[in-house]
Amino acid sequence: MKRALIVRHVPREGAAGYLQPIEAAGYHIDRIDVASPDFAHVDLCAPDLLIMMGGPMGVYEQDRHPWIAVQLEKLRARLAVDRPTLGVCLGSQMIAAALGARVYPGGHMELGFAPVHVNGAGAASPLRHIDGVPILHWHSDTFDLPANVELLASTGRYAHQAFRRGPNLLALQFHAEMGQDPRFEEWLTHFWADLDVAQQCGVALREDHDRHGPVAVAAGRAMIGEWLAGIGT
Repeated sequence: MKRALIVRHVPREGAAGYLQPIEAAGYHIDRIDVASPDFAHVDLCAPDLLIMMGGPMGVYEQDRHPWIAVQLEKLRARLAVDRPTLGVCLGSQMIAAALGARVYPGGHMELGFAPVHVNGAGAASPLRHIDGVPILHWHSDTFDLPANVELLASTGRYAHQAFRRGPNLLALQFHAEMGQDPRFEEWLTHFWADLDVAQQCGVALREDHDRHGPVAVAAGRAMIGEWLAGIGT
């Protein structure tokens, strides 16, 4: 059986809605937390599929989080041999950094349910499934577009929302996996300061989650399912 490894930067940010298409594609799923002593010894080149999820830290905070440098080194080795890799939010920023791009504070908190603008390349990619669908955004960091990748989507606030490199690498700044996972309440509890920065009301955000979440997750699952069907080995 093919094996997928999910790297979690904080326990409350898992693959959520993406688990279903990953399992449906025939992968046995393992998980590793970066806080685990075992993380330093994990070979990120070994899994058939690597999924790196989100987290509140910045790629540039390596002095506060020494595991970031370790992960980047392991990730560069994987990307050099073009093994199938998916990055979500912080995971997408890690991919950008591993490919030599700058990751930095964007100056604006993008938080809440809103569609991304899928460009022509995105419309011809698995991102066609999320075109026009309100999906969850929750970040303030961004990145320069790495060399030799294809931009797929943007928002008015952040131009670099998704990119790919060939069939095996997909980076998504947004959270199309979230919308039916009970851990959303933990996001509201643990990241409450972000709501103040974004001038967002928790009650309104819960209402948007209930209204848009199921459609967002369905679109996200279709996107990931199509991407998985097209990756190489």
